[in-house]
Amino acid sequence: MKRILVIEDDKELTELLCFYLKDEGYEVESEYAGDLGFRRAIEETFDLLLLDISLPGKNGFDICREIRGQELCLPIMMLTARTEEVDRILGLEFGADDYISKPFSIRELMARIKALFRRIKLSAQILLQEESEALIDRGSLKIDCQKRKVLLRNQVVNLTPTEYRLLKTLASHPGRNYTKEKLLQIVWGHEFHGFKHTVSSHINRLRSKIEEDPHEPNYILTSWGMGYNFNENW
Repeated sequence: MKRILVIEDDKELTELLCFYLKDEGYEVESEYAGDLGFRRAIEETFDLLLLDISLPGKNGFDICREIRGQELCLPIMMLTARTEEVDRILGLEFGADDYISKPFSIRELMARIKALFRRIKLSAQILLQEESEALIDRGSLKIDCQKRKVLLRNQVVNLTPTEYRLLKTLASHPGRNYTKEKLLQIVWGHEFHGFKHTVSSHINRLRSKIEEDPHEPNYILTSWGMGYNFNENW
């Protein structure tokens, strides 16, 4: 039975969500305040976090960013009444796996949750298959696939799960050009085809962590007019 934490300050909506989620066979816990919900998210074990943006105590963006900062592999779906694209982009850049805008139908929400769990399961299967490649060695940059650890000149590089998937995708095939659309499909999922700016933001953050000079990168190169590739000379 999958365990879901709902952090939402609308008590009527929370009760409705809990009712339908339990009816679908999920174990559900809920919190109305952001700081209390955040504490439970990091101290307990959940399979999914349904997270509102506007919360008392600590907002959803901060919760998402801090969870990813602690490298917790907790899937996050943002629930938001905000319809501006910038808010959706922020959620994805802070590490959310999906989002759904209010008002939404319960049927759509359940379908999105099931799709997210299927995507996570598929990603896990792919990772298991790829673990036969125990180490990706690119000179002073090494990726330990079994431990999901990145070393740069023998020093551990702290990456978010999304940054790790992005780096591993590129480093696994040096010289191959990936468009932003293709990276969105591989790393984030096909639902986010309209958020190419998210790829650029994550590439910049990744470069700031692994490149000696992010403005003159040696590992992750820009294919002008196409996207990005990992330097095949490593």
